[in-house]
Amino acid sequence: MATFRDIIGQEQIKEHLQNALSSRKISHAYIINGEKSSGKEFIARVFAMALQCEEDGAEPCGRCRSCKQALSANHPDIIYVRHEKPNTISVDDIRAQVNHDVAIKPYSRPYKVYVVGEAEKMTVQAQNAILKTLEEPPEYAVLLLLTANVNSLLPTILSRCVVLNMKPVPDELVKRYLMEQLQVPDYKADVCVAFARGNVGKAKALASSEDFENVKAEALSLLKYIKEMELHEIMAAIKKITEYKLEVSDYLDICAIWYRDVLLFKATHDVNHLVFREEIQALRQTTQRSSYEGIETVIRALDIAKRRLEANVNFELTMELMILTIQENG
Repeated sequence: MATFRDIIGQEQIKEHLQNALSSRKISHAYIINGEKSSGKEFIARVFAMALQCEEDGAEPCGRCRSCKQALSANHPDIIYVRHEKPNTISVDDIRAQVNHDVAIKPYSRPYKVYVVGEAEKMTVQAQNAILKTLEEPPEYAVLLLLTANVNSLLPTILSRCVVLNMKPVPDELVKRYLMEQLQVPDYKADVCVAFARGNVGKAKALASSEDFENVKAEALSLLKYIKEMELHEIMAAIKKITEYKLEVSDYLDICAIWYRDVLLFKATHDVNHLVFREEIQALRQTTQRSSYEGIETVIRALDIAKRRLEANVNFELTMELMILTIQENG
């Protein structure tokens, strides 16, 4: 089923959209801005479905012909804009699927809804093309632009859209979803929640990812025995991580969560709030040999390494500097 009740968190966005549906004061264009896997697509799907629902309420009924068509992604008046090139939405994509199509009136319902996923991938020419529709939209047209980077859109587009920003979902809601809906064990749910940082889609993906389990095991093994390892052994272990589908930044996040646990345990001696509490023996050993200053130096080094990799600084050099810092201070 796809209803507003199925959306986890995002209360402000839900309230805004449901108020618009109840009052039938629908804007011609919305931007839903949030990081990858945060649930933008699901919110757009529910809103589009509710707009076209034959009961005209604040929730899609899920029973009428229109809802059934929307659920099967087969509704003639809900158009999902596609693009052939993986990293670009071209001006031809927008002209063919939005500008030329919007002149045709809806087939069966009052609205014609266009959903543009990954809108940040629109070229400037594509943005200028969609701007023409935004400037003079037919009364039945509703555009939903979904983006992970609202700043990539032209100011002239932003000024003509209602911008809805996704918020991190509280950890307890994400954990409850993983445990109740996906039957994820308590400990594993804690790790996924800590890693996902309020992103439900990411938490869900991590919970079912074999690669994540492998990368986590590799990272923890490295962190537990780093003091006894030679640099070439450490670099070999780091290179092995690149064989997995996860990003190296995800590996660094695992390391950061480990040292967050070390810092927390050193300060409180409380196991209950630790993410890696099943590794308490190794955490205790790391805590005993590390000073507060040393732990903070390691956490800072992990953050610097992450930013350097994002800036395409040499991988081996970046990782080597980070590892040396961990060996000296962790």
